[in-house]
Amino acid sequence: MDIQPFTVQIPEADLVDLQTRLARTRWPDEIAGADWEYGTSLAYLKDLMSYWQEHFDWRVQERAINAFAHFRATLDGVGIHFIHQRGTGSAPLPLIITHGWPGSFVELLKIAPLLSDPARYGGDARDAFDVVIPSLPGYGFSDRPSERGMHPFRIADLWAKLMAALGYHRFGAQGGDWGSSVASCLGFAHADAVVGIHLNYIPGSYAPYLGPGARGLSAAERAFQQARERWLQTEGGYGQIQRTKPQTLAYGLNDSPAGLAAWIVKKFRAWSDCNGDVERRFSKDELLTNIAIYWFTQTISSSARLYYEGRQRPLQFGQGERVHVPCGVARLPKEAPMPPREWVERSYNLQHWAELPRGGHFAALEEPELLAQDIRAFFRPLR
Repeated sequence: MDIQPFTVQIPEADLVDLQTRLARTRWPDEIAGADWEYGTSLAYLKDLMSYWQEHFDWRVQERAINAFAHFRATLDGVGIHFIHQRGTGSAPLPLIITHGWPGSFVELLKIAPLLSDPARYGGDARDAFDVVIPSLPGYGFSDRPSERGMHPFRIADLWAKLMAALGYHRFGAQGGDWGSSVASCLGFAHADAVVGIHLNYIPGSYAPYLGPGARGLSAAERAFQQARERWLQTEGGYGQIQRTKPQTLAYGLNDSPAGLAAWIVKKFRAWSDCNGDVERRFSKDELLTNIAIYWFTQTISSSARLYYEGRQRPLQFGQGERVHVPCGVARLPKEAPMPPREWVERSYNLQHWAELPRGGHFAALEEPELLAQDIRAFFRPLR
């Protein structure tokens, strides 16, 4: 496999084009006093776009990104971008961490050094990992798939090939959002290589076997199903269109940086532990760096398409099927909808369940220290 060093370098012409588009934003109207009730707040988005145009410095963020070791590899004809952060301990455990939507590899930059060099941050050098952070196909600086079928099971196959090409024939997997789906598929389909999986989210498409012979639902499981349905009715509209007609959505978001930002920042506010103030958790620079990656790589269409592909091949288990490798779960209080432990135990070999005191959907960006500690604790006996 051809693996080459990679440097993030956005052409200057793209920066100029972005400035022009931001300056020509055509703003919609808004119901007086609506705030975030109807969707992204007009006042907040205008403030964020003003900052993007007048103060945000992509080159500063680019230099920080390039402080990590980036590479590109071609796997089954698909170019995959990844960071490879080698551990500093005596025997680092290889760990592949997968981001989700609407995030990117930059979600994981805070946690990478905590895992690769724990002694530097007050941890034990024996807990070090060789950290591999790929960009999902169709995201960031990975190729945009041109054919159908790039679902989490296929991505898991690509990740197994990537780890083997890096010389890792025994490794762990971690993820939230789509990363939890990919990690689950790795544990299910590549149990010979995966020592364990750690999740900070349970895949939205996960459905355990509930047919004849299955035990009845607990009160907590029934409450979860009801809460999930309420969440889908109030917050799940984005997923419905991305699962069914992502191409229609893509035209507007790929053409308007303000539209793209409105679509993404709404999720960071609604899904994080921010109490309605998105900048309690994320700085403008953090939000815009992530949004800018989608903008410059033109990957909002291909990233949303993963929802469509995942719908064709969901993570659903038949009678007797389960993820046999050890599984650990970190439950963050503002992650929703999140099932109870007994729901997960139906199909996962759950060996570790931690209730973290803070954080939401973007765990590695919101609470990197807490998440890193839990990842270390779960994998410690599996080394």
